[in-house]
Amino acid sequence: MVVPPDLLPPQKLTRLWEDGQLSRQQYQEAMAIHAKLIIAEMEETRENPVVAYLEHLLNQHAAAKLRKQFGEAILREAMLALAEVPEFPPAIYLWNAGHWHVPLHCFLRTRKEPVFRIKDLRVIGHRVTIRVEHGSNQNRATIREEFALRRNRIGELVVEARVRFS
Repeated sequence: MVVPPDLLPPQKLTRLWEDGQLSRQQYQEAMAIHAKLIIAEMEETRENPVVAYLEHLLNQHAAAKLRKQFGEAILREAMLALAEVPEFPPAIYLWNAGHWHVPLHCFLRTRKEPVFRIKDLRVIGHRVTIRVEHGSNQNRATIREEFALRRNRIGELVVEARVRFS
């Protein structure tokens, strides 16, 4: 199932509904799309379990490497900040990165499209720079971006700047 380009992540939909900007029906319809996407992924996994298992192993390896290199807490904080970025397609997969009961590898998509890979992360004081790849698995079509994050007055990471590389 193709992700609609205007689909907002669940946390944004919930905020809009709570603020009265979405009706209950609009909220439920948008959340139903998210449910259909999850079901479609489960069906893909069932149809091709070997490919799904290999992807799972690659994601676990990538997560372990990132965890060892940077630490899980900062990775999750950075992914939560990215989930708030407007017009950032991987946000629909990152919205619940703050839930520690969901394993870190679940947010990475090493080869399965749309891919999401964390290539680099640098922490300097209250600032974080994260470089990611997302979109297509084809090298020329992969989108590479770097985000500058900073801590706001309540200590949460927020995106300060976004640079897209060709």
